[in-house]
Amino acid sequence: MTALDLTSTVAVVGSGTMGQGIAQVALLAGHPVLLHDAVPDRAEDAAEAIAARLARLVDKGRLTASDRDAALARLDTARDLPALAGAGLVVEAVVERLDAKQALFRELEETVGDTCLLATNTSSLSVTAIGGALRRPGRLVGLHFFNPAPLLPLVEVVSGVATDESSATRAYDTAAVWGKTPVRCADTPGFIVNRIARPFYAEAFRLHEERAADPATIDAVLRESGGFRMGPFELTDLIGQDVNEAVTRSVWESFFHDPRFTPSPAQRRLVESGRLGRKSGRGWYDHAPDAEPARPATAEPCEAPAEVGVQPGPSGPMAAVVELLAEAGVRTTRAGVPAASETSLVLPKGTRITVTDGRTATGDFEGPAIRLDLALDYHTCTRVALAPGADADLLDVRAAIGLFQKLGKTVSVVADTPGMIVGRTVAMLIDFAVDAEARGVADRADIDTAMKLGVNYPRGPLEWCDELGARWAWRTLQNLHATYPGGRYGACPALTHRSDLAYKQGLS
Repeated sequence: MTALDLTSTVAVVGSGTMGQGIAQVALLAGHPVLLHDAVPDRAEDAAEAIAARLARLVDKGRLTASDRDAALARLDTARDLPALAGAGLVVEAVVERLDAKQALFRELEETVGDTCLLATNTSSLSVTAIGGALRRPGRLVGLHFFNPAPLLPLVEVVSGVATDESSATRAYDTAAVWGKTPVRCADTPGFIVNRIARPFYAEAFRLHEERAADPATIDAVLRESGGFRMGPFELTDLIGQDVNEAVTRSVWESFFHDPRFTPSPAQRRLVESGRLGRKSGRGWYDHAPDAEPARPATAEPCEAPAEVGVQPGPSGPMAAVVELLAEAGVRTTRAGVPAASETSLVLPKGTRITVTDGRTATGDFEGPAIRLDLALDYHTCTRVALAPGADADLLDVRAAIGLFQKLGKTVSVVADTPGMIVGRTVAMLIDFAVDAEARGVADRADIDTAMKLGVNYPRGPLEWCDELGARWAWRTLQNLHATYPGGRYGACPALTHRSDLAYKQGLS
């Protein structure tokens, strides 16, 4: 282990929310900590705020009074940068402007000792560009904590082009000793989490713009069917629409306006109107104290059919639904010859229910259809989304609703939109993750760990790819691309390669 010795001072420059959080983490790990801020008295205010938070931890029984007192004895403030000369590690958490960070690190380089490790907590700027201002850029590394830093375990350890391997290893080991879960990644726009997470927001916003469903319904489907902790509309209201949109725009611009990262016009209008989310009282939702909570579209109770046909096909997500039918005592009969694609259900009037594959139900040339959205686990999910085609029999639509209600699910009926909600989102997350792994952004384990710990995804995107199959993700994206040509849904070469290999091996 090459972690920073606990006797070494950790200096934190920038005493806003992130700076305070990082200082608290280092303090409770056992380091002496120096807080510095360019604004007079702000560091002192931050030290008082940290002391208040530690007092609350004592009140909750999470910290002993003696440990609190020992930690506070190690906390001090610095009026100027020369006071940081003896630090073993300096973590920068100032404004997200390249010129400001470069100027700070140039000054720090002239102040601290040769063995001092320099770290930036940037979430959107290039570590390589920040280090480009230094005479010795090899000792600069990205240490991207997630807010709130004392609570969230993930730290992205980012190596710029010039970062020494020894610097990255020292930063990684130090974060691990601090009780965090570090992951290594290359210096790429958005690093791991903010790069791969873009479709989670972008697809939801696009579905809203296309009037596939309202925000409350999209959020509910992604939570209750997809297994995500929060939906994208409620999450961005919590983060701040301005903050989330700025990250999206920064990644898009860094990738030279790659259509896969295109920002949402609807979100831009929110920002322009000052509807920034919880902090302004209104965003996608109304957060006024007396506001009624937005409710997702939920189908009224319908009668389930006494019997359902099952048209067998290759194994896939629908297999779990067939198991649920048996558990619920729904009679099934074999319907037709085996299908070339996945298993489908056949309703009394002949309408087929199939799991979304990126095509609309109306465009299904095998006959009237209803698309079922993807679920993380059809056994445990509490809500499913259905999208009837324009030619689906209305009695069969009610039968489909009743069928899933009999299986214990709340049903949301959404517009007949390619890929629907969860399916479209997961296919894109898989593609972004496969692309990131292929390009050396991070290894497979670190990608899945980052997405589960950094944004609370129920499953790593590469784990999802293994479960659903690269062929499913590729086929879904190909169908989406046929409807929306232009590059947004074009599968990356690595996913295409995996899909071709699966096809040759006879996998779905």
